[in-house]
Amino acid sequence: MSGRVGLVAAGLVVLGEALWLVARLPGAALVSDLGAVAVASWATLACVGVARRHPTPLRRFWTLLAVTMALAALGRTVWTVERLGGMELPHTPLVGAIFTAGIVAGAAALLSSLAAPHTLVGQVRTLLDGVIVGLALIPICWLVVFRDVAAADLADPLRTFALLYPMFDLMQLTILVAVAGPSRRRWRPLTAIGASLAIRAVADTVYVSLYAHGSYTPGYPIDVCWPLSYLLIGAATRYPPPADCDGGDETAEPPLPPWWRVALPYLPVGGAIVAVVLARRPTGQTPHLIFLGMMTLLGVLALRQGLAANENLRLVARLRRLAYCDQLTGLPNRLTFNRRLRRALRDEVPVAVLLLDLDGFKQVNDRFGHASGDRLLASIAERMRNAVGGDGMIARLGGDEFAVLVDGDRPVPPERLAERLLAVLQPLPGEEDLGVHPSASIGIAEYGAHHTSHTDLLRDADIAMYAAKAAGKSAYRTCTPALREEAVSRAELIADLRRAVDEGQLHLEFQPIVDLATGTVRSAEALVRWRHPRLGVLQPAAFLPLAEETGLILPVDRWVIQEACRAAAAWRKHAPEVTVAVNIAAAHLRRPDLIDTVTTATAVAGLSPHALTLELTESALIEGSEAVLDRLRQLRELGVGIAIDDFGTGYSALSYLHRIPATELKVDRSFVARLDAEDPRAYATVDMVNRLAAAFDLAVVAEGVETGAQHAAVTAIGCLQGQGWRYGRPTALPELLAALTPVDVTH
Repeated sequence: MSGRVGLVAAGLVVLGEALWLVARLPGAALVSDLGAVAVASWATLACVGVARRHPTPLRRFWTLLAVTMALAALGRTVWTVERLGGMELPHTPLVGAIFTAGIVAGAAALLSSLAAPHTLVGQVRTLLDGVIVGLALIPICWLVVFRDVAAADLADPLRTFALLYPMFDLMQLTILVAVAGPSRRRWRPLTAIGASLAIRAVADTVYVSLYAHGSYTPGYPIDVCWPLSYLLIGAATRYPPPADCDGGDETAEPPLPPWWRVALPYLPVGGAIVAVVLARRPTGQTPHLIFLGMMTLLGVLALRQGLAANENLRLVARLRRLAYCDQLTGLPNRLTFNRRLRRALRDEVPVAVLLLDLDGFKQVNDRFGHASGDRLLASIAERMRNAVGGDGMIARLGGDEFAVLVDGDRPVPPERLAERLLAVLQPLPGEEDLGVHPSASIGIAEYGAHHTSHTDLLRDADIAMYAAKAAGKSAYRTCTPALREEAVSRAELIADLRRAVDEGQLHLEFQPIVDLATGTVRSAEALVRWRHPRLGVLQPAAFLPLAEETGLILPVDRWVIQEACRAAAAWRKHAPEVTVAVNIAAAHLRRPDLIDTVTTATAVAGLSPHALTLELTESALIEGSEAVLDRLRQLRELGVGIAIDDFGTGYSALSYLHRIPATELKVDRSFVARLDAEDPRAYATVDMVNRLAAAFDLAVVAEGVETGAQHAAVTAIGCLQGQGWRYGRPTALPELLAALTPVDVTH
């Protein structure tokens, strides 16, 4: 409230002074002086008060403005005292020094604002821009102000050097425009301060013109402009601090300056050159102030260009870092690595490449977020940099993939380097608690005669890296002709698999699932086979892992569901109670169109959803999200059965049995196989699964029953259904129809 009262009071002082001066009332000079002192003093107190209230980043700005206003009040006080002492216009060195100090403090305040450059180079550049504009306007002002002043009068230094005041005003105004122009944060006080500087520049210019022509007297109406400029400074303190006065995001890129901001310090220079020519005296001489100003202007321009050149060099260096360096880890990036590799190959020096892919890094991002993942990447990169040392160049190719280039004479074999890298990737004390600290799979390739380019070498390193992953991860492998041939065969197989569904190369076989007590076939599991035109019939293990890696499992799964439903609809005409079971990949389970695929397949085949069971691996179910569980619940509501396949080989998180709407458990064949040896642990495991299923009201199927002893064991344990060669091998649909008669399970 007190701040508002002070603002109103200062405004009334300015208004009263304006009316007094316009009316030419007695004592106008004293009223002018006292009004300026009073408003400047109030503005000083207002700036001091807001400096105490505003956050730390703004305190220097307001404190310097308070100093500026205090010097203005002091200078005007000294001016008044000396004028009352008998000097008509006290242009004394003391008054000039005080006003000049105020201008310096004002410029410093603008350079400390939030919108100003934060670097010393940027602040100096902005200051020089202001000085250039101010100096360039000296000859222009000379031509405008002194165009009809007698040469004898120009000998008075007070008349000519008074042009420095408008120059200083324009310098400050240029600085303000420069710092506020490209800013993303528009702060309203800068607008009020800009208006104050503009009014003061006009006032100083008019004053110098009147004084040069000998027509100025104290108390002239133009005098009201100075207290008005102080009033605007005080009014600027009424605005609240910006919401992001802490500086905002320090990593954010500054906005590009507009074209006029770049050209701002140079626009007046052309006018200054014209003014110098026009301001020459009839004798051909240039006034001393103009000559001195132009020489200073040339020096400042040279300094400004030097700063610009230095800044350009720094920008070029920064662009090079951005182009060739990974910003997260500080390592060379893919572009740098490839350039260095190609150069080494051109120089025909021995070259080896180690390609690293972090194992399990995705789990870090999923569990702890990308910020934690970035910190871990930076830490791992630093460890690997230290491990490689001077024996090679390590680069980050992208994501969690790194590469090491070893060229020239190699004192350390690439295999030894791989061992060092694997060693430094072991968890440090305390990191074991994360549970997802990544290791690495490393592939090594050495340049040989069979390589024609750097891409061939990287391809071989990639082949070896995938071999390391297949070997159990946290390992390294060197590319060999056998691995290369295997990779080529794998790529050809993937290409053939893309055509397999469309060209009808897939077919189904069905293995019966029987009632252990009666031998009656209760269900049949659909098993896909691939009649490869060149390799013959391929079992699922030969191509389904590839299908899952490449995403081809989705069309394969859809085809299997459709064909299995058609087959089941055919055999249920002969055995209405026999259902069909289909394996579903984890990738398909995560797709929202799974329900539509199932409902469409059953509807087209005319099969009841109750006759279909989807078999899903335990690990795929446990890794599922809430959306996956909700999808399974919708399938159960339709009547589709849910079987947990290979139970006991995955995570065995029993809490998931409360959430998964399963209908049966399938005991993995690895446990059943050990029943032949009368392994008490295997017996106990199968018995535990059977009891667990009974507790959750789930059916149990013993998989892989091949011998009479295994059949007797699972029957004694209490399993109700079995599947395996003991009851029937996978067979085509016609043979299955013949096998739908009860199977003799006693022999």
